[in-house]
Amino acid sequence: MSSDRPFQIQHIDHIVLRVQDLPRAVAFYRDVLGCTVARERPSLGMVHLHAGTSMIDLVAVDGKLGTPGGAAAGAQGHNLEHLCLRVEPFDVEQLRAHLQMHAVELRGKPQNNFGAEGDGLSVYLHDPDGNGVELKGPASDCGCS
Repeated sequence: MSSDRPFQIQHIDHIVLRVQDLPRAVAFYRDVLGCTVARERPSLGMVHLHAGTSMIDLVAVDGKLGTPGGAAAGAQGHNLEHLCLRVEPFDVEQLRAHLQMHAVELRGKPQNNFGAEGDGLSVYLHDPDGNGVELKGPASDCGCS
């Protein structure tokens, strides 16, 4: 582990893609690429898919999570909601201090989220281009959904 960072990236936990037709996208990732449905969240317009040891989350552009991203992918619309990186160790105060040294602020408070290893604590930030990045700790037995 580098002495100037309080964590080491383990792997990409999941990606979230905004899609125009959620059933069509699920069918493609499931039937064509071999992903399996891990969890469906209709109230969010979201389906979580296992992709090997990682996850691909699909979000309807007209759903609760997809709407803030604007139009569907194109010249003016973004297709990637955020990138999640699994980090260890996961110490929120060390992460916050490290990010502040680089003039990066966390977005909101730490929260429990579902990812490739299960439910666990994560924090959010933006990269210099405004892309969302989630830093995620290990799964915990929080009973989250």
